[in-house]
Amino acid sequence: MKFKLNFPAVVLPCLGLLLATTNSFGQVKVYSGPQVGEKITPFKVVELGGGSSREHDLIAENKGAPIALIFVHNIERSMAPLLRMIDQYGAERKEMLRTEVIFLSADRLAAEQRFPVAGKSLRLQARLSLSLDGLEGPGNYGLNKECLMTVVIAKENKVTANFALVQPGVADAPRVIEALAKAAGDANPPQVAELDARRQALSGEGGQRNTNRQDRGTMAGGTTSTDLSKLNLETESGLRAAVKALIVEVQSLRQELKEVRGKTVADTTKDRTKAELPGAAPTDEKLLGLLRRFIQPTNDDATVDKVLAEVEQYIVGHPDLKKQTIDGWTRVLHINYGTAYARSTGQVFLDKLKK
Repeated sequence: MKFKLNFPAVVLPCLGLLLATTNSFGQVKVYSGPQVGEKITPFKVVELGGGSSREHDLIAENKGAPIALIFVHNIERSMAPLLRMIDQYGAERKEMLRTEVIFLSADRLAAEQRFPVAGKSLRLQARLSLSLDGLEGPGNYGLNKECLMTVVIAKENKVTANFALVQPGVADAPRVIEALAKAAGDANPPQVAELDARRQALSGEGGQRNTNRQDRGTMAGGTTSTDLSKLNLETESGLRAAVKALIVEVQSLRQELKEVRGKTVADTTKDRTKAELPGAAPTDEKLLGLLRRFIQPTNDDATVDKVLAEVEQYIVGHPDLKKQTIDGWTRVLHINYGTAYARSTGQVFLDKLKK
């Protein structure tokens, strides 16, 4: 495999100096959005996808309940793992925490077409919306366009945590999940690895992710190579842009190298992995939603019984849905998801379906 960086000759002697500025830039505190202790104020959004274009006020309708506002200026492949982890946690703790992904764009029409597709590609479960205040977002929120993602977590309309992420990645996940759990009152939050495993099991990803560099560039709406000749390195803004581009390039190269190193292991364990993970995630959206509700670790016994009753009623007279149910419950019970009561009752339910 060959990696190519398009550095003009005149830049090479300065490359060490350019990279050396990364630390000084990285040490500067980046601010975006209301800070801890400040109030979050009402603002309007329009829902994206699902055939709905309803305009509403997120803050007003939430009435002070714990909420995570994920402001996204643009989608890049490198931020997908973190966004997925936040989304999975929100889906599992939706009774304790509301999670909203809010896109920011100057072009409403283009955004309403593009972002729902991106959300579907990422298999996001949270509600997606678009700020009606354009690229800057809500006027008094002070969102920083340099941050691809700004996470504002609040309770009783007061900010409990803020993450201004210029280059968000999965390394940010543990501290973000910790802050989400604190706001939600979750005394036993899952580890990032657990969230990732559950997401893969229920989405049918099977641990395989498309990390092709061309695909990453397409999602970002840009190119996949770094050409410093197109940047003005005589200005501070040009240097910052170059550093940012180099960081993305290095992350991309690291990911490719990781894939190459892991390919042999993946090939030799592919058949064994399939054998160890029986069943399959339902393809029916409603059934998949019921399965996700069934495995919530916060469920009480009555909720488990209610979900199983809904499933039983939903699949009556539908052999295909019955098979999807058997496959889905086989998989989650094999991985020991859900409460102890859910696992025991689910096994009885599964045995009954098989007969």
